[in-house]
Amino acid sequence: MKQYVVYTRVSTEDQGRSGLGLEAQKRDIEIFLEKFSAVPYEVIAEFQDVLSGATDERPELQKALRKVRETGAELLIAKLDRLSRKVAFIAALMDDPKVRLRVAQMPNADKFQLHIYAALAEQERDFISARTKAALKVAKQRHAMRRLEDPSYSKQIGGLRDKTMKRNAAVQAKAAEDARRAMKVIGPLRDAGKNLSEIAAVLNDMVMPTARGGQWTAKQVSRILDRVSATEAGEA
Repeated sequence: MKQYVVYTRVSTEDQGRSGLGLEAQKRDIEIFLEKFSAVPYEVIAEFQDVLSGATDERPELQKALRKVRETGAELLIAKLDRLSRKVAFIAALMDDPKVRLRVAQMPNADKFQLHIYAALAEQERDFISARTKAALKVAKQRHAMRRLEDPSYSKQIGGLRDKTMKRNAAVQAKAAEDARRAMKVIGPLRDAGKNLSEIAAVLNDMVMPTARGGQWTAKQVSRILDRVSATEAGEA
């Protein structure tokens, strides 16, 4: 009988964010068990951390790994970044002969594919961080010029408006990167002559959720194509 040890992770920041919360992870794991797992199967243990993915010192993860090593069960997670945001940590686990990893959202991925995905995800996060910092630098320069031009202007960097600008810049950067990631699947399907509804159906069959953790529709596919086209036009 196939055996699994389920591990989930949320941070205080993640819990209210669609696609990263505990309910979304449980949903993805249930979909995997229902549609992709060998049968019969058994979930022999479940562990959950409420900590940032930036740290690998997570007590419940260590318990889950001990259970996996003791029993030979597979470690089942919803998304690769729920395990860690560091490609080196993920690579080290995949090199452990006593640890077998299964990712619900990538049910058929082998070790090599998971390693590549982890590396690309880390690269994307670094790029988003750099883009956000660049946007903040421009914002600070604009505020500085405003203060020089208008002595009565007293709003300081770090105030409410700047926090809003920082949040908006991060949201826009994430939306752009989510669109680019989705295009890795949408682009080839579009080039093969698939219409919007057919592309949406393929994405849903792949259990690849939208940026908000929902199902794909033709309209959402169209929005991704429009967003990528607009971005490319702006960069040209």
